[in-house]
Amino acid sequence: MNIHDIESTKLLLKKQSKISIIPHKNPDGDAIGSCLALYHYLKLKNCDVTVVSPNDFPSNLKWLPDAETILIYDNQPEKAREQIKKSQLIFTLDFNSLKRADTLTPLLETSKATFVMIDHHEEPDGYAQIAFSNPKASSTCSMVCSFIDAMGDQNLINKTIATCLYTGMMTDTGNFKYASTTSSTFKKASFLIEKGADNSQINNNVFDTNSYNKLQLLSIALKNMVYLKDYDTAYITLSAEELAQNDAQKGDTEGFVNYGLTIKDTKLAVIFIQEKDYVKMSFRSKNQYDVNVFARKYFKGGGHMNAAGGKYNGSIEEAVAFFKEVLPEIIKKRY
Repeated sequence: MNIHDIESTKLLLKKQSKISIIPHKNPDGDAIGSCLALYHYLKLKNCDVTVVSPNDFPSNLKWLPDAETILIYDNQPEKAREQIKKSQLIFTLDFNSLKRADTLTPLLETSKATFVMIDHHEEPDGYAQIAFSNPKASSTCSMVCSFIDAMGDQNLINKTIATCLYTGMMTDTGNFKYASTTSSTFKKASFLIEKGADNSQINNNVFDTNSYNKLQLLSIALKNMVYLKDYDTAYITLSAEELAQNDAQKGDTEGFVNYGLTIKDTKLAVIFIQEKDYVKMSFRSKNQYDVNVFARKYFKGGGHMNAAGGKYNGSIEEAVAFFKEVLPEIIKKRY
Protein backbone atom coordinates (compact mmCIF):
# COMPACT_ATOMS: atom_id res chain seq x y z
CA MET A 1 0.00 0.00 0.00
CA ASN A 2 1.17 3.51 -0.85
CA ILE A 3 3.11 4.98 2.08
CA HIS A 4 1.95 8.53 1.30
CA ASP A 5 -1.70 7.43 1.39
CA ILE A 6 -1.14 5.58 4.66
CA GLU A 7 0.44 8.65 6.25
CA SER A 8 -2.40 10.83 4.95
CA THR A 9 -4.93 8.45 6.49
CA LYS A 10 -3.09 8.56 9.81
CA LEU A 11 -3.35 12.35 9.81
CA LEU A 12 -7.08 12.20 9.05
CA LEU A 13 -7.67 9.80 11.94
CA LYS A 14 -5.73 12.01 14.33
CA LYS A 15 -8.34 14.72 13.79
CA GLN A 16 -10.84 12.45 15.57
CA SER A 17 -13.45 13.20 12.93
CA LYS A 18 -16.91 11.71 12.83
CA ILE A 19 -16.50 8.69 10.56
CA SER A 20 -18.88 6.60 8.47
CA ILE A 21 -18.07 3.24 6.86
CA ILE A 22 -20.17 2.31 3.82
CA PRO A 23 -20.58 -1.09 2.10
CA HIS A 24 -22.32 -1.65 -1.24
CA LYS A 25 -26.00 -2.45 -1.67
CA ASN A 26 -26.92 -6.03 -0.78
CA PRO A 27 -23.71 -6.43 1.25
CA ASP A 28 -22.16 -9.89 1.30
CA GLY A 29 -19.69 -11.52 3.67
CA ASP A 30 -16.72 -9.57 2.37
CA ALA A 31 -18.54 -6.23 2.58
CA ILE A 32 -19.93 -6.76 6.08
CA GLY A 33 -16.78 -8.48 7.33
CA SER A 34 -14.49 -5.71 6.10
CA CYS A 35 -16.76 -2.93 7.41
CA LEU A 36 -17.05 -4.46 10.87
CA ALA A 37 -13.33 -5.25 11.01
CA LEU A 38 -12.50 -1.63 10.18
CA TYR A 39 -15.18 -0.45 12.64
CA HIS A 40 -13.62 -2.42 15.50
CA TYR A 41 -10.12 -1.29 14.54
CA LEU A 42 -11.14 2.38 14.51
CA LYS A 43 -12.96 1.93 17.82
CA LEU A 44 -9.66 0.78 19.30
CA LYS A 45 -8.19 4.02 17.94
CA ASN A 46 -10.90 5.91 19.88
CA CYS A 47 -12.67 7.10 16.75
CA ASP A 48 -16.33 8.10 16.52
CA VAL A 49 -17.38 5.63 13.83
CA THR A 50 -20.59 4.08 12.48
CA VAL A 51 -21.24 1.55 9.70
CA VAL A 52 -24.09 2.67 7.43
CA SER A 53 -25.48 0.12 4.98
CA PRO A 54 -27.87 0.96 2.12
CA ASN A 55 -30.04 -2.04 2.98
CA ASP A 56 -30.15 -5.13 5.16
CA PHE A 57 -27.73 -8.04 4.96
CA PRO A 58 -28.14 -11.85 5.15
CA SER A 59 -29.07 -13.48 8.44
CA ASN A 60 -26.03 -15.80 8.28
CA LEU A 61 -23.85 -12.72 8.88
CA LYS A 62 -25.78 -11.23 11.79
CA TRP A 63 -23.76 -13.21 14.34
CA LEU A 64 -20.64 -11.17 13.52
CA PRO A 65 -19.42 -9.04 16.45
CA ASP A 66 -21.49 -5.83 16.76
CA ALA A 67 -23.43 -6.53 13.56
CA GLU A 68 -26.46 -5.13 15.36
CA THR A 69 -24.82 -1.68 15.48
CA ILE A 70 -24.91 -1.33 11.68
CA LEU A 71 -27.22 1.53 10.71
CA ILE A 72 -29.44 0.35 7.85
CA TYR A 73 -30.74 3.15 5.63
CA ASP A 74 -33.88 1.26 4.60
CA ASN A 75 -34.86 0.90 8.26
CA GLN A 76 -33.72 4.27 9.63
CA PRO A 77 -33.33 6.71 6.72
CA GLU A 78 -33.34 9.91 8.78
CA LYS A 79 -30.72 8.66 11.21
CA ALA A 80 -28.56 7.36 8.36
CA ARG A 81 -28.80 10.66 6.48
CA GLU A 82 -27.82 12.57 9.61
CA GLN A 83 -24.85 10.29 10.22
CA ILE A 84 -23.49 10.74 6.70
CA LYS A 85 -24.20 14.47 6.69
CA LYS A 86 -22.17 14.96 9.89
CA SER A 87 -19.27 12.73 8.82
CA GLN A 88 -15.95 14.41 8.00
CA LEU A 89 -14.38 11.13 6.91
CA ILE A 90 -16.06 8.33 4.95
CA PHE A 91 -14.58 4.92 4.20
CA THR A 92 -16.17 3.05 1.29
CA LEU A 93 -15.45 -0.67 1.35
CA ASP A 94 -15.84 -3.42 -1.26
CA PHE A 95 -17.03 -1.12 -4.05
CA ASN A 96 -15.37 1.50 -6.25
CA SER A 97 -18.26 3.43 -7.78
CA LEU A 98 -20.67 5.49 -5.69
CA LYS A 99 -23.59 4.17 -7.72
CA ARG A 100 -23.07 0.81 -5.97
CA ALA A 101 -24.28 2.47 -2.75
CA ASP A 102 -27.75 2.75 -4.32
CA THR A 103 -30.03 4.77 -2.01
CA LEU A 104 -26.99 6.27 -0.30
CA THR A 105 -25.47 7.47 -3.58
CA PRO A 106 -27.03 10.99 -3.60
CA LEU A 107 -25.94 11.53 0.02
CA LEU A 108 -22.39 10.45 -0.74
CA GLU A 109 -22.18 12.47 -3.95
CA THR A 110 -23.11 15.68 -2.11
CA SER A 111 -21.02 14.98 1.00
CA LYS A 112 -18.17 17.33 1.87
CA ALA A 113 -16.31 14.53 3.67
CA THR A 114 -12.93 13.15 2.71
CA PHE A 115 -13.33 9.71 1.11
CA VAL A 116 -11.04 6.73 1.62
CA MET A 117 -11.74 3.75 -0.61
CA ILE A 118 -10.55 0.20 0.11
CA ASP A 119 -11.57 -2.18 -2.66
CA HIS A 120 -10.49 -5.01 -4.95
CA HIS A 121 -12.77 -4.50 -7.97
CA GLU A 122 -11.52 -3.44 -11.37
CA GLU A 123 -11.76 0.03 -12.96
CA PRO A 124 -12.39 2.24 -9.91
CA ASP A 125 -14.07 5.62 -10.25
CA GLY A 126 -12.14 8.66 -9.09
CA TYR A 127 -14.39 9.83 -6.26
CA ALA A 128 -12.03 9.02 -3.35
CA GLN A 129 -9.28 11.38 -2.22
CA ILE A 130 -7.38 8.34 -0.93
CA ALA A 131 -7.79 5.07 -2.80
CA PHE A 132 -6.43 1.68 -1.80
CA SER A 133 -7.28 -0.35 -4.88
CA ASN A 134 -5.94 -3.81 -5.72
CA PRO A 135 -7.95 -5.92 -8.21
CA LYS A 136 -5.55 -8.81 -7.62
CA ALA A 137 -6.50 -9.05 -3.94
CA SER A 138 -8.71 -12.03 -3.10
CA SER A 139 -11.07 -9.92 -0.98
CA THR A 140 -11.54 -6.51 0.58
CA CYS A 141 -11.06 -8.17 3.97
CA SER A 142 -7.60 -9.22 2.84
CA MET A 143 -6.92 -5.59 1.96
CA VAL A 144 -8.20 -4.32 5.32
CA CYS A 145 -5.85 -6.79 6.99
CA SER A 146 -2.97 -5.31 4.97
CA PHE A 147 -4.23 -1.77 5.68
CA ILE A 148 -4.14 -2.28 9.45
CA ASP A 149 -0.66 -3.75 9.12
CA ALA A 150 0.52 -0.81 6.97
CA MET A 151 -0.88 1.57 9.59
CA GLY A 152 1.56 -0.04 12.03
CA ASP A 153 -1.24 -1.56 14.10
CA GLN A 154 -1.01 -5.29 13.41
CA ASN A 155 -0.84 -5.76 17.18
CA LEU A 156 -4.40 -4.38 17.43
CA ILE A 157 -5.84 -7.27 15.43
CA ASN A 158 -7.65 -9.22 18.13
CA LYS A 159 -10.11 -12.12 18.00
CA THR A 160 -13.01 -9.82 17.10
CA ILE A 161 -11.25 -8.18 14.17
CA ALA A 162 -9.74 -11.51 13.05
CA THR A 163 -13.20 -13.12 13.03
CA CYS A 164 -14.62 -10.40 10.81
CA LEU A 165 -11.66 -10.51 8.42
CA TYR A 166 -11.58 -14.29 8.17
CA THR A 167 -15.32 -14.38 7.39
CA GLY A 168 -14.93 -12.04 4.42
CA MET A 169 -11.83 -13.79 3.12
CA MET A 170 -13.53 -17.17 3.37
CA THR A 171 -16.75 -16.14 1.65
CA ASP A 172 -15.19 -14.09 -1.16
CA THR A 173 -12.81 -16.89 -2.11
CA GLY A 174 -15.52 -19.56 -2.15
CA ASN A 175 -14.00 -21.23 0.88
CA PHE A 176 -10.51 -20.58 -0.53
CA LYS A 177 -11.13 -22.37 -3.84
CA TYR A 178 -11.29 -19.50 -6.35
CA ALA A 179 -8.33 -18.63 -8.57
CA SER A 180 -7.84 -15.40 -6.59
CA THR A 181 -6.70 -17.51 -3.62
CA THR A 182 -2.91 -17.35 -3.34
CA SER A 183 -0.26 -18.35 -0.85
CA SER A 184 -0.60 -14.83 0.58
CA THR A 185 -4.30 -15.49 1.20
CA PHE A 186 -3.51 -18.61 3.19
CA LYS A 187 -0.78 -16.83 5.14
CA LYS A 188 -3.25 -14.15 6.17
CA ALA A 189 -5.89 -16.75 7.03
CA SER A 190 -3.33 -18.57 9.17
CA PHE A 191 -2.40 -15.32 10.90
CA LEU A 192 -6.08 -14.57 11.64
CA ILE A 193 -6.58 -18.03 13.11
CA GLU A 194 -3.56 -17.43 15.32
CA LYS A 195 -5.25 -14.19 16.42
CA GLY A 196 -8.35 -16.09 17.51
CA ALA A 197 -10.56 -16.58 14.47
CA ASP A 198 -12.32 -19.95 14.92
CA ASN A 199 -12.31 -21.17 11.32
CA SER A 200 -14.54 -24.18 12.01
CA GLN A 201 -17.18 -22.17 13.88
CA ILE A 202 -17.11 -19.36 11.31
CA ASN A 203 -17.67 -21.87 8.51
CA ASN A 204 -20.57 -23.39 10.41
CA ASN A 205 -22.14 -19.99 11.15
CA VAL A 206 -22.00 -18.94 7.51
CA PHE A 207 -22.71 -22.14 5.59
CA ASP A 208 -24.56 -24.49 7.95
CA THR A 209 -27.44 -22.34 9.16
CA ASN A 210 -29.81 -22.69 6.20
CA SER A 211 -33.54 -22.43 6.66
CA TYR A 212 -35.87 -25.09 5.29
CA ASN A 213 -37.38 -22.49 2.94
CA LYS A 214 -33.96 -21.64 1.52
CA LEU A 215 -33.30 -25.27 0.64
CA GLN A 216 -36.75 -25.54 -0.92
CA LEU A 217 -35.94 -22.47 -3.00
CA LEU A 218 -32.63 -24.06 -4.01
CA SER A 219 -34.49 -27.13 -5.23
CA ILE A 220 -36.67 -24.89 -7.42
CA ALA A 221 -33.61 -23.03 -8.73
CA LEU A 222 -31.96 -26.32 -9.72
CA LYS A 223 -35.17 -27.52 -11.35
CA ASN A 224 -35.29 -24.28 -13.34
CA MET A 225 -31.69 -24.63 -14.51
CA VAL A 226 -31.18 -24.68 -18.28
CA TYR A 227 -28.00 -25.91 -19.94
CA LEU A 228 -27.01 -24.47 -23.32
CA LYS A 229 -24.75 -27.19 -24.63
CA ASP A 230 -23.57 -25.23 -27.68
CA TYR A 231 -22.14 -22.58 -25.38
CA ASP A 232 -21.24 -24.69 -22.32
CA THR A 233 -23.40 -22.28 -20.32
CA ALA A 234 -25.91 -22.87 -17.53
CA TYR A 235 -28.50 -20.40 -16.32
CA ILE A 236 -31.07 -20.34 -13.53
CA THR A 237 -34.23 -18.27 -13.25
CA LEU A 238 -36.20 -17.38 -10.12
CA SER A 239 -39.44 -15.44 -10.47
CA ALA A 240 -40.95 -13.08 -7.93
CA GLU A 241 -43.70 -15.64 -7.33
CA GLU A 242 -41.20 -18.43 -6.59
CA LEU A 243 -39.35 -16.19 -4.18
CA ALA A 244 -42.57 -15.19 -2.40
CA GLN A 245 -43.89 -18.75 -2.20
CA ASN A 246 -40.75 -19.79 -0.31
CA ASP A 247 -40.60 -16.68 1.87
CA ALA A 248 -37.17 -15.78 0.47
CA GLN A 249 -35.06 -13.70 2.83
CA LYS A 250 -32.09 -11.43 2.17
CA GLY A 251 -29.14 -13.55 1.05
CA ASP A 252 -31.10 -16.77 0.47
CA THR A 253 -30.04 -16.97 -3.19
CA GLU A 254 -26.37 -16.30 -2.40
CA GLY A 255 -24.24 -18.97 -4.05
CA PHE A 256 -27.02 -20.51 -6.16
CA VAL A 257 -25.30 -19.41 -9.38
CA ASN A 258 -22.21 -21.47 -8.51
CA TYR A 259 -24.11 -24.72 -8.99
CA GLY A 260 -24.11 -24.09 -12.73
CA LEU A 261 -20.31 -24.11 -12.80
CA THR A 262 -20.20 -27.57 -11.21
CA ILE A 263 -21.47 -29.10 -14.48
CA LYS A 264 -18.56 -30.66 -16.33
CA ASP A 265 -17.04 -28.44 -19.04
CA THR A 266 -19.25 -25.47 -18.15
CA LYS A 267 -17.59 -22.15 -18.94
CA LEU A 268 -20.27 -19.73 -17.78
CA ALA A 269 -23.11 -19.72 -15.23
CA VAL A 270 -25.78 -17.07 -14.69
CA ILE A 271 -28.74 -16.59 -12.38
CA PHE A 272 -31.67 -14.30 -13.17
CA ILE A 273 -33.69 -13.11 -10.15
CA GLN A 274 -36.80 -10.99 -10.60
CA GLU A 275 -36.87 -7.87 -8.46
CA LYS A 276 -39.64 -5.22 -8.47
CA ASP A 277 -39.12 -3.73 -11.92
CA TYR A 278 -35.85 -5.26 -13.02
CA VAL A 279 -33.93 -8.53 -13.10
CA LYS A 280 -30.86 -8.95 -10.90
CA MET A 281 -28.14 -11.06 -12.48
CA SER A 282 -25.03 -12.79 -11.16
CA PHE A 283 -22.35 -14.17 -13.48
CA ARG A 284 -19.66 -16.75 -12.78
CA SER A 285 -17.10 -18.07 -15.24
CA LYS A 286 -13.97 -20.15 -15.60
CA ASN A 287 -10.59 -19.40 -17.11
CA GLN A 288 -10.44 -16.41 -19.48
CA TYR A 289 -14.15 -15.79 -19.91
CA ASP A 290 -14.32 -12.23 -18.59
CA VAL A 291 -17.77 -11.65 -17.12
CA ASN A 292 -16.68 -8.29 -15.69
CA VAL A 293 -16.37 -6.78 -19.19
CA PHE A 294 -19.49 -8.65 -20.33
CA ALA A 295 -21.59 -7.35 -17.41
CA ARG A 296 -20.32 -3.80 -17.86
CA LYS A 297 -21.02 -3.78 -21.59
CA TYR A 298 -24.51 -5.29 -21.59
CA PHE A 299 -25.97 -5.36 -18.07
CA LYS A 300 -25.01 -2.12 -16.27
CA GLY A 301 -22.79 -4.04 -13.88
CA GLY A 302 -19.27 -5.30 -13.33
CA GLY A 303 -17.04 -6.96 -10.78
CA HIS A 304 -14.17 -9.36 -11.41
CA MET A 305 -13.06 -11.41 -14.40
CA ASN A 306 -14.74 -14.58 -13.12
CA ALA A 307 -17.45 -13.12 -10.90
CA ALA A 308 -19.67 -10.15 -11.66
CA GLY A 309 -23.18 -8.78 -11.27
CA GLY A 310 -25.59 -6.80 -13.37
CA LYS A 311 -29.24 -6.03 -14.04
CA TYR A 312 -31.76 -5.85 -16.84
CA ASN A 313 -34.75 -3.51 -16.85
CA GLY A 314 -37.65 -5.75 -17.77
CA SER A 315 -38.99 -9.23 -17.21
CA ILE A 316 -37.00 -12.43 -16.72
CA GLU A 317 -38.14 -13.65 -20.13
CA GLU A 318 -36.80 -10.49 -21.76
CA ALA A 319 -33.56 -10.67 -19.79
CA VAL A 320 -32.95 -14.29 -20.78
CA ALA A 321 -33.76 -13.55 -24.44
CA PHE A 322 -31.29 -10.65 -24.52
CA PHE A 323 -28.66 -12.70 -22.71
CA LYS A 324 -28.95 -15.47 -25.32
CA GLU A 325 -28.62 -12.84 -28.04
CA VAL A 326 -25.30 -11.49 -26.75
CA LEU A 327 -23.95 -14.74 -25.27
CA PRO A 328 -22.08 -15.80 -28.44
CA GLU A 329 -19.86 -12.75 -28.11
CA ILE A 330 -18.33 -13.70 -24.76
CA ILE A 331 -17.93 -17.35 -25.77
CA LYS A 332 -16.35 -16.41 -29.10
CA LYS A 333 -14.12 -13.54 -28.01
CA ARG A 334 -13.37 -14.48 -24.39
CA TYR A 335 -12.80 -10.70 -24.23
